[in-house]
Amino acid sequence: MARLGEGDKRWIVEDRTDGTNVHNWHWAETNCLDWSRKFLEHLLCGKPILYGEGNLHIKINKVEKLDGEAYVNVRKGKIIPGYELNLVVSYDAEAKDADGKSILKTEGSVEVPYISDENAGEDPDVRITIKDDGPIGKTLKEAFVAKGKPFVFAQIRAYVDAMAKGGPAKEDLEVKKVSVKKPGSESAAAASNNAAAVAAGAAVKEVKKKVEKRKEGFKTVTMSEKFSCRARDLFEILMDENRWRGFTQSNARISKEVGGEFSIFDGSVTGKNLELQEGKLIVQQWRFGSWPDGITSTVRLAFDEPESGTTVVKLTHTDVPVEDRYGNATVVENTERGWRDLIFHKIRAVFGFGI
Repeated sequence: MARLGEGDKRWIVEDRTDGTNVHNWHWAETNCLDWSRKFLEHLLCGKPILYGEGNLHIKINKVEKLDGEAYVNVRKGKIIPGYELNLVVSYDAEAKDADGKSILKTEGSVEVPYISDENAGEDPDVRITIKDDGPIGKTLKEAFVAKGKPFVFAQIRAYVDAMAKGGPAKEDLEVKKVSVKKPGSESAAAASNNAAAVAAGAAVKEVKKKVEKRKEGFKTVTMSEKFSCRARDLFEILMDENRWRGFTQSNARISKEVGGEFSIFDGSVTGKNLELQEGKLIVQQWRFGSWPDGITSTVRLAFDEPESGTTVVKLTHTDVPVEDRYGNATVVENTERGWRDLIFHKIRAVFGFGI
């Protein structure tokens, strides 16, 4: 090892005019608190926990507070995350009677007082409260404990996984390594040309690598669901923005024309119609706002009516990315769950199309 003060170029903490962090040896720290807040807001907010099950409706509203610290250190390419966070989110809760009339509307909060890298492999403590302490309020609170608590834990695990991969510093870790050539007998011009050729070759390889990685980083979601209704009725529901608002309890704009655009789930999903055959086929381009820029997928819904009053819809959702822009690797799982629980099951529950 070089000794301090001897001027040996291997002494890596020497100031460099080119700004290069040799071998990524120096500590590079990224503050992740603001990124953590936005990441957790995306994972938690606007997500329905219950929609009609037992005539109860519960939806996480917003992140009320995120205090503490969160950072990622990188040393020699090694990711060292650190975080100690106090998270508080609010939720809206409503109970309805059998006729759909509201009995009680109230609010509650969920506090996770200690999310830390020290207990990254464990579910943290959680405190769930509700403003109404009457019997209906207690029922709503118990429903959140049963359904909402596991959901909150799952999203925290997604955050922990994202931090372990570098959080917002992940992209910086993918910067190409600088190749340093030892001095030799080459002339300065030849060395410069050789370096340029090496850099160009490396760039081509990097592009090919990214293209191959992208091809490998996509999945297809397939599903077959049966409904007690006519095919044209189900087709109309999926293409009608007012009915979308009804069964999702979220804002929606849907064009019924080929080439027309749509926006559903409060703008979380956008796209356009590629092919429409009434009562038979819907083909659309879908994009989730959390996906990396430029990524789109294709949704194909084929309707079959094997017998009068029974419809089978076959879903094929291609080009779903494995990871979103935040490094969350549960995109395919969440997409499948969204189709099943937030669309197909909700349509059955709201419109009475259950089998």
